[in-house]
Amino acid sequence: MKDRKIYCLNKISPVGTDCFREGYTLTDNLEEAAGVMVRSAAMHDMVFPAGLRAIGRAGAGVNNIPIDRCAEEGIVVFNTPGANANSVKELVIAAMLLAARDIMGGAKWVQDNADDAAIGKAAEKAKGAFAGHEIKGKTLGVIGLGAIGALVANAAVHLGMDVYGYDPYLSVDSAWRLSSRVHHAATPEEIYAVSDYITLHVPAVDSTKGMINAEAIAKMKDGVNLLNFSRDLLVNEDAVAEALASGKIHRYVTDFANPKTAHMDGAIVLPHLGASTEEAEDNCAVMAAEELQDYLDNGNIHHSVNFPDVDAGVCQTEARVAILHRNVPNMISQITNFFGSNGLNIENMVNKSRGSYAYTLLDLSQPMPHDTVERLKEIEGVLRVRRVTER
Repeated sequence: MKDRKIYCLNKISPVGTDCFREGYTLTDNLEEAAGVMVRSAAMHDMVFPAGLRAIGRAGAGVNNIPIDRCAEEGIVVFNTPGANANSVKELVIAAMLLAARDIMGGAKWVQDNADDAAIGKAAEKAKGAFAGHEIKGKTLGVIGLGAIGALVANAAVHLGMDVYGYDPYLSVDSAWRLSSRVHHAATPEEIYAVSDYITLHVPAVDSTKGMINAEAIAKMKDGVNLLNFSRDLLVNEDAVAEALASGKIHRYVTDFANPKTAHMDGAIVLPHLGASTEEAEDNCAVMAAEELQDYLDNGNIHHSVNFPDVDAGVCQTEARVAILHRNVPNMISQITNFFGSNGLNIENMVNKSRGSYAYTLLDLSQPMPHDTVERLKEIEGVLRVRRVTER
């Protein structure tokens, strides 16, 4: 069995690293690593060794990883979608309660008056300033119904809220997980018009960056509470600050601290606590370790952010070869012709593409000659060839 070494760029939960099977060892030397596990460490300026095959991000966001450069170097990058979903969901529910009841204001009043011997009596007079409302019976709009958004929507239903959800790319799996009591909104504008609370759970892509701007806010109910535990780039913070000052937005609760939000009157700003639970860190580490092992051992890809997902199971033939390549015409015929002209029979082949890149996984009836890898690399557009298994 090959000795595959894994380098941990951040402190990774031992619950995850203990999942590595026999044949895997942790190393302190990046140069000898076949795989890297990372959380938040910046990797953009790193030089990757030639033997590095995969990076497992123990979390969902991958803005700390040079995704395109990794693809060009034939390095598959994984993330762990959904592994921290419950942790974020619970914090979003807490955020709604923080917005509904002036809990933080009340707690600060107690701290400020801690030396008052009659604080209990004084509190009875002061508490009216911190009165709020219940979330039961209020309307929640959930924009984005992926792993986190669906959990938030379902939890809010159980708390007695009227829930509307919007997601034009709702997956079948997410749809099955979603409560039948969640109303389907056809547009974000429908969410804006009816919601007392709006929570964002979409990725930061060109179509969503700055989606909460002055125009969108103008379509919302007066006194709306806006929650952002997804990405700071989704919100135009100048527009939100103006809406807070005018009372259009009652509370803005965000998990993304910066100099602007930290000084924003009416905002409750948290220091990126969404996935900061022991359980979430354990779940993400376990999922990343499993993804790395399935790729290194079997060539299977699940939850990659730069190559397509491919699953051919465990190799049952004499050899398996994995080819990362560009998604260009005539590539598959060149690959299959190569094996045929070398007298190698392909018993099974899976090919999928994702954007500019593609992945081909082949099972062969015969052992693969040792020079095959280097000769396959000579095909224009091939980024990496890997002998996955051989009996």
